[in-house]
Amino acid sequence: MPDTDVLKVGIAGAAGRGASYFAPFLANPRTRVEALCDINEERLKETAAGVGVQKLYKDYEEMLEEAGIDAVVIGTPMPLHAPQAIAALDRGIHVLSEVPAAVSIEEARDLTLAAARSRASYMMAENYCYFRENVLVGKIVEAGLFGELYYGEGEYIHELKGLNEITRWRRKWQTGINGCTYPTHSLGPVYQWMKERVVSVCCVGSGHHYRDPRGDLYEQEDSIKMLCRMERGGLVEVRLDMLSNRPHNMAYYSLQGTEGCYESSRGTGGQPVIWLASRSSGFDWTPLSEFEQEFLPEEWLNPPKEALEAGHAGGDYWVVEDFVRSILDGRKPPIGIHEAMDMTLPGLVSQQSIQQGSCWLAVPDSREWVGENSDD
Repeated sequence: MPDTDVLKVGIAGAAGRGASYFAPFLANPRTRVEALCDINEERLKETAAGVGVQKLYKDYEEMLEEAGIDAVVIGTPMPLHAPQAIAALDRGIHVLSEVPAAVSIEEARDLTLAAARSRASYMMAENYCYFRENVLVGKIVEAGLFGELYYGEGEYIHELKGLNEITRWRRKWQTGINGCTYPTHSLGPVYQWMKERVVSVCCVGSGHHYRDPRGDLYEQEDSIKMLCRMERGGLVEVRLDMLSNRPHNMAYYSLQGTEGCYESSRGTGGQPVIWLASRSSGFDWTPLSEFEQEFLPEEWLNPPKEALEAGHAGGDYWVVEDFVRSILDGRKPPIGIHEAMDMTLPGLVSQQSIQQGSCWLAVPDSREWVGENSDD
C-alpha cells in the first residue's frame, strides 16, 4: 500500500492501448496519473499535453526507477506484458496488465513467481469480465439459479488483417502463431461464472484461406476452436477468429446449467436472453435485462458518467476501480495472478495441442508453481 491515500500511477503504452485508462484514473479522486511512457515520443508529448502530465519517458525501466510511482498500467504489445510486469513487481510497484498475461508458459511461470515474491499486487485487466451483461449473469449464477453448471461458450470474432499491418506485433503474436493466441476475452467471463479452472485443452482449426499483403499465408488457421475440460468435468468451447472476412462478433457467450441457461446476442440484433427453471412455467426465453433490478449492485444500476463513457462498454472504468480498491482498501484483486494464469495458460497450451495433431494436453496450475493450495 502506498504511503498516502493517493495512488500515483504510471502508464506504459500511453500513446496506444494504455490511453484507454486515462479517464478512469483521472476521474478517481484516489489516484493521480504521475508519469507516461511510450516509444513514440511525438504522440507521447501530444497525449501528455492533453491530460496535463509532466513526467514523460521513452524507456520503461527509467520510469519505474525515477518517476516515484506506486502502480503501473501495462498497455503495451503482448510480448512485453510479462517482462514489464516482472520488472515492476520486483521493484514493489503494483501492476495492472493488459491481456494476455504472458506469451509463453515459461514467461507465465516467471511472472507467477515474481508476483509471489513481491510485496506489490498484480491484476490482469480483462475488461470483458466487466461487461454489464456478464456481471449480471455472474450475480444470477451466485444466487444458485442456474443449478450445476456444465457447459459454456465464448467467441471472439474480430477481422483484423488490416490492423496486423498497422500494429505489426499482432502479425507475429496474434495471427503468426497457430492456436488460440487471444483467449482471455472469451474464456474469462465463463471461467468466472463456473468458478473452476481449465485442466486440459484440445485445439482444432479450419485451415488457411487468407494471405497477408506480402502474399504469405497466415500461420494461424482462420477459425480456431479450443475445447476446455474444466476441473469438475464441465466443457467450455472458445472460438477465436481474427482473419475471416465477415462482420465482427467479439462478445458472444452462452452458459448451461441443470436449472438454467443463457444466450447473449450473436451480433446480428436481438438481445441477451435467459431461461431459469425456477422463474418460468415452460421453456420460454426471458430478456436478461428483466433481472437487472433484482441482481445488479447499486453502482451498476446507477453508474457514474465516467463509467458510461469508458471504453469496452464501461469495462475499462470498472477494471480500474477494482484495481485501486484492491490496493488502497487491501482487497484481493478479482483477477489476480492465478486468475490471470487460469485465463491465459489454456491458450498457450492450445498452441501445443494444435501443433501435435489436436491432442488433449494438460494445463498447468500456477498455484503449484508457488506451492499454494488451489482451493485458496
